[in-house]
Amino acid sequence: MITQSTRRPLSSWKAVLRRCHQQRQQQQQQQRIPMPFRTMATETTPTQPAASSTPPPPSMQPQKPKFHAIKTNLPHKPIRTAFAVYPRVPSARKSCPAALESYHAQQIRRLDRTGARTALFSKANPDAAKPGDVLQVSTRKGGGEPFAGVCLSIRRAGVDTAILLRNHVSRVPVEMWFKVYSPNVAGVEVVWRRPRRARRARLTYMRRAKHDMGNVDHLVDAWRRTRNVFTTKGKGGSGQAGKGVRGGRR
Repeated sequence: MITQSTRRPLSSWKAVLRRCHQQRQQQQQQQRIPMPFRTMATETTPTQPAASSTPPPPSMQPQKPKFHAIKTNLPHKPIRTAFAVYPRVPSARKSCPAALESYHAQQIRRLDRTGARTALFSKANPDAAKPGDVLQVSTRKGGGEPFAGVCLSIRRAGVDTAILLRNHVSRVPVEMWFKVYSPNVAGVEVVWRRPRRARRARLTYMRRAKHDMGNVDHLVDAWRRTRNVFTTKGKGGSGQAGKGVRGGRR
């Protein structure tokens, strides 16, 4: 028992001395090497910036803080305190905009040069079209008749902004999606506005028989009469009922 207790500290000292000896040998080997050991990261990273590298934009460069001092009326202590006021961190969204958002903005400027369609479905515009309004869309391809219906939802997705219209054709419910910025869409007009704002963004409950508005042709006819679209046959006039010039589009 006594011999074992005396051998344990000797074994631990041997391990410590062996480790010190190994460290001393490593230091001697490092002193013999003329050049310091360089890793892969230090080899690939240049020590000096290249002349061809472009500096970062001014918005991304670090700005120095400004010191704000509060003066006092005491002669022996003219400044009560001074603290640094750091500038606001620049927004990464403004300095480096997303590629998809830039592409959508470019396509919208090309397809909607006047900005009328963008304003018609903008949330910031108080007179914009909202879900529940009756809209009429006229197309250019094929020269078909305009389609009017209740706007069930507005999908705002940049250049892919679309509206869903619902109407009854020959007592059959019909729903159609229209791309607002599509070249085939000649114009979008607001026929009738909902008296009260809808409490939902998607009026899918109007598909039920209880809330369905049915055919909206009577609203379209009343809207055309107010805009003097129909002309009447008067004395000495050669006009024909049902023909007229369509009013300006938004």
